[in-house]
Amino acid sequence: MIEFLLLDLDDTILDFHKAERIALSKTIRAFGAEPTEALLNRYHEINKWHWEQLELGKMTRDQVLVNRFGALFRELGMTVDPSACAKSYEHNLSIGHYFLPGAEETVKKLHENYRLFLVSNGTAAVQHSRLTSAGLYPYFEQVFISQEIGFHKPEKAYFDRCFARIPGFALQRALMVGDSLTSDIKGGINAGLKTVWVNPQHKPCGDIHPDYEIEGLPQLETLLEEL
Repeated sequence: MIEFLLLDLDDTILDFHKAERIALSKTIRAFGAEPTEALLNRYHEINKWHWEQLELGKMTRDQVLVNRFGALFRELGMTVDPSACAKSYEHNLSIGHYFLPGAEETVKKLHENYRLFLVSNGTAAVQHSRLTSAGLYPYFEQVFISQEIGFHKPEKAYFDRCFARIPGFALQRALMVGDSLTSDIKGGINAGLKTVWVNPQHKPCGDIHPDYEIEGLPQLETLLEEL
């Protein structure tokens, strides 16, 4: 029987892509460029590459947060302070929240029968602000943000530190639920957890194999009833 649910935040509970698009557009415009569709798409490519470097241990978190903006504006031939860009973006991102369909109701229902824990690689100040705005704190026993933990998903050390802070934790009664194969699912596997991949677009899983797959968080209730 499952007792502990470790839930990712972005694109599992909250619509990060929508929040990111709004925050990024404000930031890019503030630094003198027009946030066209092509430019936003290029940022996503650059951003993805930088986070992959973090997951591979080739960059630090601070380097990712700043260097992605430096790379973007260099391609535009513009000289800007990437640190200032990063601060502007984080401020814009911390404002407001957008739930994925059915996610808010599902979290509330899950809270009635399971012990919920939030596990996120996001920036601490941004995630705390969004969690507060979304009113999610009452439903989670603890919130584990990588910047505060000292390690990040998919590192086993991140999960080990989380486990150590959960009273009565039992690995065999826990599930890791998230949208990212390379951080949530791979991290869960590294830690010995059963994993549930949130995959609304039905992407192929490649070499990383989750135990279960759902389209969205509302399907998790049905899955848990079957386990």
